[in-house]
Amino acid sequence: MAAAIGIAVTARYNPGNVVLFYPPYRVDLSLNFFVVAQVLLFVLLYAVVRAVRATMRMPARVAEYRQRKRERDGNKGLRDALKALFEGRFGHAEKAALRAAELPENAGVAALIGARAAHRMRQTARRDQWLARIADDNAMKTARLMTMTELLVDDHQPEAALAAVRELNASGTRHIHALQWSLKAEQQAKNWPEVLRLVRSLDKHRALHPALSARLRELAYEDLLSDRAHDAESIMRVWSTVPSTDRTKPFVACRAATALNARGLHDEARIVAEEALKANWDERIVRAYREAAAPAGSAALLAQIEHCEAWMLERPTDAELALTLGSLCLKQKLWGKAQRYLEQALSDATDPAMVREAHLKLAQLHEALQQPEEAASHYRQCALATIL
Repeated sequence: MAAAIGIAVTARYNPGNVVLFYPPYRVDLSLNFFVVAQVLLFVLLYAVVRAVRATMRMPARVAEYRQRKRERDGNKGLRDALKALFEGRFGHAEKAALRAAELPENAGVAALIGARAAHRMRQTARRDQWLARIADDNAMKTARLMTMTELLVDDHQPEAALAAVRELNASGTRHIHALQWSLKAEQQAKNWPEVLRLVRSLDKHRALHPALSARLRELAYEDLLSDRAHDAESIMRVWSTVPSTDRTKPFVACRAATALNARGLHDEARIVAEEALKANWDERIVRAYREAAAPAGSAALLAQIEHCEAWMLERPTDAELALTLGSLCLKQKLWGKAQRYLEQALSDATDPAMVREAHLKLAQLHEALQQPEEAASHYRQCALATIL
């Protein structure tokens, strides 16, 4: 309003005049009209220049608009693909991934989503096509190989999964998640030495639940030590590779002692069982210790009896230990001790197999003592325990 008042006052009391002279023409204008004409001319020229510039920039603006539209559509497709994948709508996820892949910046992530969606629908050919799209993309190499490993393990193709892991390791990338999937692939391939190595490595990083770690070790050692193809030399070679921390674990020691007994390595089996029982008491190891009895009259058998008598002082009601001590005394022909411990084992035993073995040992004892009636009675009870 102040500007309007100022212009009105100035224009009213402005007697100025402008003369435009171009022979033989002459134009006389008031100063006010000249000023207004200059302003209008400036506005007109400005409008013309803006129109020309806008026209020249139109192709670029159209291209920018289309690019923004592609980005919006591609990002929306990526969000929809992720949402559908998490919702379990894998068909929708794959279709949305196709839209998202139209944007080059989203092509890599969209391919991974599409591969996972196709895998969930058991479309392995389409899954491989999705992964092949980003085979030459170095930025997505680690993500692609990790996804391949996971999907191939889930598809029970351990050899292909391990090939992807080797390619991943060749690039210098080693992390916990890769080790976990390698462990699953090696487990499927039944490569138990490698399973043990990976379990130990993951245990150092606390990346495995203790229960899972223990179970995987059991499976590995069960396969390694129970392999019937091993002879005495090879089973000892396998045992030498077992770390000292694992040797005293009940399951491992039991399997090892059983395997050594089966190949006639009773001395080694006794050593394994004695070391394991010092660290962790387990009835399975006691049973293997009984099966590893030394020859009658040997110093080793007397040492076994002494060990069992010392353990009996700590565990007077242990039926398995009593049966073992009675069996060892029977082999050494210590008839009184043998009968006492075998009858104790029979009274404390709850396992049918243990009852049967105790009756059998007592029958053999009475038979050796020329007591046929008692021997026949225990043989009958052994037979009844076998039937029951």
